[in-house]
Amino acid sequence: MGRAQAPLLASLAWLMALTQPGVAGPAAPDPCPPVLAQRPIPAAEASAAPAPGPSRSPTNADYRHRLRPTPLGWARLPHWCLWIEPGASTGPAALWDGRWRQAVEGALARWQRVLPITVVDDPERAQVRLLRRRPPVQNGRASHGRATLMLVEVRRGEPGQPASPWQIEPQVTVQLSPGQGVPAMQATALHELGHAFGLWGHSDQPGDALAALPGSRPVLELSPRDRATLLWLQAQPGLANPAQVSPAAARPAAGPTPLAPGAN
Repeated sequence: MGRAQAPLLASLAWLMALTQPGVAGPAAPDPCPPVLAQRPIPAAEASAAPAPGPSRSPTNADYRHRLRPTPLGWARLPHWCLWIEPGASTGPAALWDGRWRQAVEGALARWQRVLPITVVDDPERAQVRLLRRRPPVQNGRASHGRATLMLVEVRRGEPGQPASPWQIEPQVTVQLSPGQGVPAMQATALHELGHAFGLWGHSDQPGDALAALPGSRPVLELSPRDRATLLWLQAQPGLANPAQVSPAAARPAAGPTPLAPGAN
């Protein structure tokens, strides 16, 4: 073989290697395995007085001081799994359900820029469930959106595989009314998903997505203060390990304990 042919053959061999199907490596673990077992946290523990909230930011660049942890710590996760209630695909309701979904996906896209979030088809795989319905009147007040937080102990895993250890997990139900225009629905979804992803409190500035009182125009983007507050939250310790909360005795077979009626 001539020296001129050797580089050509080497290049051809490299190209052929690129086109050959590679050997599949081990599959990445599912970030959203289903719940295999669930048990409630005793009401006395779930309803204990929460720790004091944090101090104000030295630069006032966020609203961390307006957030409150649960009695068991900050309701945050490194990765969230979200289920969205399906809508009609045909018939008269399809148009309205499509607009609702458009607004939800617009809001969700903003949060996915700053948080790992996976949308799942099975509600058993989700910590956050988003429902297409108007929240009931609460304390004489009507609302277009509401997020409700519960804490439960769960074991997750694929059927037939070993389950994970017991871990305390936030479970959030978000109710979002379909009876608004798309921009208003998107702003409401952006706000309520902020609660769902751990921002349990309100900003005092109307330009923030988590503002207590909305301004004259819908907020459709996360503000720098929203992002800074979330960044601070994600650096905090998460929920306590079950062994640190209670002995390993069996829990009564009852539903999870709501921590609060809900945040608007």
